[in-house]
Amino acid sequence: MSAAPIRCGVVGTGSLGQHHARIYASLPGATLAGILEADDARAAEICARHGCRRFADLDDLARHCDAASVVVPTPFHAEVAIPLLGRGLDLLVEKPLCASLEEAGRILAAASAAGRIVQVGHIEHYNPVMAQLERMVHDARYLTAERLAPFTPRGTEVGVVLDLMIHDIGVVLQLVRSPVERIDAVGVSVLTRTEDIANARLQFANGTVANLSASRVSLKKSREIRVFQPGGYLSIDFMGQKGHAVRVDPAAEGGFAKEEIPVEKGEPLAIELASFVACVRDRRDPKVGADLGRSALEVAIAITDRIRPGLARR
Repeated sequence: MSAAPIRCGVVGTGSLGQHHARIYASLPGATLAGILEADDARAAEICARHGCRRFADLDDLARHCDAASVVVPTPFHAEVAIPLLGRGLDLLVEKPLCASLEEAGRILAAASAAGRIVQVGHIEHYNPVMAQLERMVHDARYLTAERLAPFTPRGTEVGVVLDLMIHDIGVVLQLVRSPVERIDAVGVSVLTRTEDIANARLQFANGTVANLSASRVSLKKSREIRVFQPGGYLSIDFMGQKGHAVRVDPAAEGGFAKEEIPVEKGEPLAIELASFVACVRDRRDPKVGADLGRSALEVAIAITDRIRPGLARR
C-alpha cells in the first residue's frame, strides 16, 4: 500500500512561486493542495491552471497542507515561516532564508521547537552539475564564480549580494568546508538604492581563496564557476549544465589534457522540490537545511556590510 501523497501549498505565486505550484501539481508523491496569493487575478489564474484552491490565510493553508513553499519577498519570510512551523508544517523557504541573522535565529528556533524541516531554496545545490563538482573537488585552493543577469524589478528589495551572489556563496561554502576568516568586498549602485554589481574576496581558514562577482545589470545571463586544485581545474556552467576538467598530463600537447564532464541534465527546481518532498516523507534532513542557509546569509550580510559604507558616500 503506497503512502498518501504529501499535501503541498505555495505562499506567493509570482514569477518563481508559479513554478513551485506547477511542479507540485505534477510531482509524484505530492499533490498541490492550494495556494496563498494576495493578488486576486493572479490567484484565479494559478488556481484555474492547476485546479487547486485558494487559501484565505495561513491558518487555512495549515489545515489543508503537510508542507509548503514560502516564495514571498525576502522581508516577509520570517513572518510567514514562523507561524507555519508552529502549526506543524515542513517548509521550503526560498533563498535567502530571511533578511537578518536575528530572523534566521527565530526560524531555526521555531523549526527546532516544532520538530519541523526547513529546507532553503539554494537551487544550485540541486543543479545536476553540483553533484559532479562535489564528486570531483577534493582540495579546492582557488575558486572564481561569476553570476550575471539582466535587470528586473523582481528581487530588488535586497541588493545583488542577497539576490544573486548568495547562490555562489552557498556553493563555495559547501565545496570548501572551512571557516571564512576574511572578507573584502566592493559594490556599485546603478539602478537601485542598493548594490547592483558586487565583487567579494573570501579567504578561508584552510588558505583557500574564493573570488565572487555578481551583476543584475548585465545584457547577458551567466552562471559559471571555476575551481582550481592541485593537478588541474574544473570549469562549470550552471546555466548550460555542462563543464570540463583540465588536468596536468605530461604526455598531452602543452602538458594539459581537457575532458568534458558528463552531466545528466534536469530542471533544478523540480529536482529540489522532489528532494524536499522526499525529506518530508522520510523525515530526513535536507541537503540544504536552515543551518547552511543561515551560514550563507551570514557571509552575504558581512559582504553587504563592507559594501554599504561606500554606497552611502556617493
